[in-house]
Amino acid sequence: FYTTLSVLLGADPPPLTVFATSSHHPVSVGLFCKTLMEIFVCTGLKLLSVLYIYTSVVNLPFLSLYFRLQVLNPFYVFQVFSVILWMCDNYYLYASIIVVISFISIGVSLYETRKQSITLSNMARLVTRVTIRRNSGGEEDCVSSDELVPGDCLLIPQEGLLLPCDAVLLTGECLVNESMLTGESVPVLKTTLPVGEKKYCPETERRHTLFCGTQLIQAKGGGEDGCGAVAVVTSTGFFTAKGHLISSILYPQPINFRFYKDAFKFLFILGFFAFIGSIYIFVVLYKAKVSLKTLIIRSLDIVTIAVPPALPAAITTGTIYAQNRLKRKEIFCISPPRINVGGKVSLFCFDKTGTLTEEGLDVWGVMQGGPAGFSDLVPDPSRLPPGPLLSGLACCHSVTLLRGHALGDPLELKMIDSTGWTLQEPDGDSRTLDEEFGISKVLAVMRPPSHCHHSQGAVSLAILQRFPFSSALQRMSVVTVSCGGRAAFAFIKGAPETVAGLCRPETVPPQFSSQLRHFSSEGLRVLAVAYKPLDVNSVCLSVLREEVEEDMQFLGLLMMKNLVKQESPKVMDILRVASIRSVMVTGDNILTAVNVAKSCRMLGAEEKVIFVIATPHTAESRPTLRFIIMFLSSQHQYQGASGYHLAISGKSFAALCDHFPEDVPKVLMRATVFARMTPEQKTQLVKELQNMNYRVGMCGDGANDCGALRAADVGISLSEAEASVASPFTSKTQNISCVPLLIREGRCSLVTSSSLFRYMALYSVVQFCSVIILCTVKTSPGDLQFVLWDLLLVTLLALVMGLGGPSEELQPSRPSASLLTLPVLGSLFIHSCVIAVGQIAALLLTFSQSWFVPLNSTVFGTENLPNMEDTSVFDLSGFQYIIMAVVVTKGYPHKKPIYHNWIFLGLVIIQFAVMVWLVLYPGSFFSHYLQLYNFSDMNFKLLLVAMAMLNFFICFDVEVSEVSQSFYFEGILHCFYKCERVSALFKRGIKVP
Repeated sequence: FYTTLSVLLGADPPPLTVFATSSHHPVSVGLFCKTLMEIFVCTGLKLLSVLYIYTSVVNLPFLSLYFRLQVLNPFYVFQVFSVILWMCDNYYLYASIIVVISFISIGVSLYETRKQSITLSNMARLVTRVTIRRNSGGEEDCVSSDELVPGDCLLIPQEGLLLPCDAVLLTGECLVNESMLTGESVPVLKTTLPVGEKKYCPETERRHTLFCGTQLIQAKGGGEDGCGAVAVVTSTGFFTAKGHLISSILYPQPINFRFYKDAFKFLFILGFFAFIGSIYIFVVLYKAKVSLKTLIIRSLDIVTIAVPPALPAAITTGTIYAQNRLKRKEIFCISPPRINVGGKVSLFCFDKTGTLTEEGLDVWGVMQGGPAGFSDLVPDPSRLPPGPLLSGLACCHSVTLLRGHALGDPLELKMIDSTGWTLQEPDGDSRTLDEEFGISKVLAVMRPPSHCHHSQGAVSLAILQRFPFSSALQRMSVVTVSCGGRAAFAFIKGAPETVAGLCRPETVPPQFSSQLRHFSSEGLRVLAVAYKPLDVNSVCLSVLREEVEEDMQFLGLLMMKNLVKQESPKVMDILRVASIRSVMVTGDNILTAVNVAKSCRMLGAEEKVIFVIATPHTAESRPTLRFIIMFLSSQHQYQGASGYHLAISGKSFAALCDHFPEDVPKVLMRATVFARMTPEQKTQLVKELQNMNYRVGMCGDGANDCGALRAADVGISLSEAEASVASPFTSKTQNISCVPLLIREGRCSLVTSSSLFRYMALYSVVQFCSVIILCTVKTSPGDLQFVLWDLLLVTLLALVMGLGGPSEELQPSRPSASLLTLPVLGSLFIHSCVIAVGQIAALLLTFSQSWFVPLNSTVFGTENLPNMEDTSVFDLSGFQYIIMAVVVTKGYPHKKPIYHNWIFLGLVIIQFAVMVWLVLYPGSFFSHYLQLYNFSDMNFKLLLVAMAMLNFFICFDVEVSEVSQSFYFEGILHCFYKCERVSALFKRGIKVP
């Protein structure tokens, strides 16, 4: 990816690193570096390094590089160390099987890695022929997109193209599909960057920026013939929006999740016990006067047993199964570790429009307004008399035509449809429309219905300039001209409070606030419309947005009904039962938001709503913070309501954070509705909630929620795209029913990962105890005995343990994400004690038999096989591997009961039957190859099986001690839980009675 050219010219002043993108041609690099050096020499700056970034593709490494990366993985390094050790200890068969399995694992990993790299490379590689201008003469040149550099003027054809770079639009308009980046399935209209002196920023100027990887569907108004558009390249390669997406996939941000930290910490705990075991083995064997080779091998071998190298890989199987189940439900994930994080979500934020409510809106009515007040409500805007309000509703939009079909925001489509006006755009040669309206570069024409044309005074209007809707500004505006260029008008629509603030005060009706409050409290989406006449001569040139959107004349209000999706109330009920807070974050009016929150049962019908009003510091007043109970009509007064919720607007939220930071946590603890929030404020809110130790989820359509979706611990974008940079999760189901499903899968995955972690730890304990005990009596397990334990028992159980799906309902409790808590460590300690005591008891039971014959003490290790000591310990430990798998698989209430995982249950039954058979009737063939002693005493063998069953009941009771009352281990675990709770309360400064 990188070619580094280092030029050290001195240590001070501080070195400067320059990042540059260029084509891959050496001549271009050389010219660039030469020019750069001349600049630095002339300015006296010291250059440390020039980093040339290869901009075209993600190169595919050779298989040899993949292989080296895999082999250098700590897991495989440890495996190589273990295999060498086993070979030296004559465990040839076991070591050979592990080598074969490791090579198969590496091969599968290489195949999957290569497959993913090819997919990513195909996604990243975008090479096409584009037309550009690079000099002031205006000469056009057709070049490969690999050769694009920032500053090139890109000529976009009318039919559009798949954009290979980031660019800012200089002339014309483009209809763009940005679903890959934002998850927004509705095409977006991009307009010309307005003239101004402020610094260009792609984040704040998204409506004028074309992003790499997006599909330009149509371009118009930028060429000499009115077709196509012109843009200037701003970024290429990994500096583009698509490059950031590729980078986020290649190098995902580390997840601050306690479970993963504790898993690696626990490896050090196991390492400590391995160290103790090595010392014990060393002392025992030293006293037995074994050879130096045996002493070293046996002391190191205990490390490979106590620290399972497969532990990190094993705990990810639950996540893999959960990811596959989510994919079948059309929920796609680009960051699998976040599935486990989803199991700890305690608060979920929801966007309103398109998320909780339907994307489309129905026009409810319109009211004209002026200095004398508001007129009567007109349900159908097409019945309005010809005038500025009707013209404003028809013209103030960003809708465009694609092959005769109107595309744009569903709200604007409904608004235009309600007026009855039709949209016309230049088709091929635009001179016809230019001549009709006496002005050049007409973007679109709005024509009234034929039955009211001229006779009722309605005239066609041409749209010359658009200032698209901005979430930060909460408004949009257009510049229009009438036929023949006789008159020009500017129309604006947007949030009523914002539009009224841009109008002349005398034109705003006195009843504006009361009418707005009335309609908003009914749950209606309210927009205000205003206009002003313009000088016809001035509109021939580019007009600044600031000049257009001032001194407007108020025209009226448009009300639209936004219906709540039928799934929204059901999901809110589910989350409430699961003790997960629901929060609405929207750019709509606060009263509308409160009404929708009540409709979807985010707020209870009898719960109080208190508005938080915060004002910033001004020249006339100091900052203030007030709390006002929402006014309700008499028939809806709160009666006996015990709960309350806070509602706050974006302006108050900003003032609260700036002037009352100490009150922010108190407000956020009870706030449920956040209205008139800008995209930046949504992101800030998510981070503030995370600072309060909430695990925050965010669900939105991706359009204005990208920052919040990325900042949240679990972000879900409702989109038709399978993956987008907007969030780690993408759901093709266009409602919030995906939220409880994801949380259920997250809890199931987290419980499964925890169970697998505990099982792998206990597996090490079982084998650790077996080796220590047998080493004490100068013997050790045989080669095939290890194969049976590790492969036929443990590996198969670990692979199918995570197949059980999540429970059907969300429970109020959340699974623990910590592996180092007293309950977890306490249960592991008790299980370990039961395991050790059981194996020692089996050995002592063998010693106590009248027919017992001690092994040959003159030899050591496998040379003593078969013998009675090894066989009794082998029999019981084989049962313990199965018992521990059953015991730790308990996942209720977050997983389905064990009998739903019929593969795991069937495997357990088969393995248990095999172990019973090996204990009772092993036969000469298996006794010979497994190096087992064939006891002739059937009562003794039945006693071994009975000991295994007792081991199971004790360990099972330890795990379900909340239900069972029969064993005293319940009191031990209860003590662990109580100690942890007392410790937590003590840390918070709460006295414990």
